[in-house]
Amino acid sequence: MSKIRVALIEDHDLTRVGLRTALKNYSEIEWVGEASNGKQGLQLLQETVPDVAIVDIGLPGVDGIELTKLFKTSVDKQKEGLTKILILTLHDSEAEVLAAFAAGADSYCMKNISIELLLEAIKATQEGNSWLDPAIARIVISQVQSPKIKIPKDLELLEPESNVRGETYSLTERELEVLQLIVDGYSNAAIADKLFITVGTVKTHVRNILNKLCADDRTQAAVRALRAGLVG
Repeated sequence: MSKIRVALIEDHDLTRVGLRTALKNYSEIEWVGEASNGKQGLQLLQETVPDVAIVDIGLPGVDGIELTKLFKTSVDKQKEGLTKILILTLHDSEAEVLAAFAAGADSYCMKNISIELLLEAIKATQEGNSWLDPAIARIVISQVQSPKIKIPKDLELLEPESNVRGETYSLTERELEVLQLIVDGYSNAAIADKLFITVGTVKTHVRNILNKLCADDRTQAAVRALRAGLVG
């Protein structure tokens, strides 16, 4: 299996070093390079054309949204679509989420995401699927219902499901608890700590939830659950 070529543009030194160190531990990741500001980041992306670029939204000078827009509009037509942009942010504001996708971002994650989920996000993004942090899935729901921008097709979960009740999916009480924590952005390890169960048990619950909701990943499960009114 070919490795995923990843570049990072992040101005905070400790965050940048931490992400580089953590991601380099995974055999499926090939580290392409890093930059600490938007200008250097744009040059890095244009020169290396990574599979996935992790871009901090709050870069000095040229911020992550502007960097995304500049890169998407300047990339050579032959290389268009080869690099996917995964935005990192400390905030889950609607304005930032919408601005990032309007600029051409492919995925959107909170900075407090676990490395386990970040790796999942990188893989999904590289495969051409938009990955949204479950913690901001509510913003997607509001846009599906009253669109201001084009929502990625893999998150347009067909017709609204607000009339579908929880019993249709036959979720157990424990699965609903786990589902709520997924929507709130908890990792498997954090869910295990919160519910006083093992990570292995959490993974079993998550697998069952995905099967019952006919979802491919946690993000789709979160969006489907919110639209169906399964969680708040």
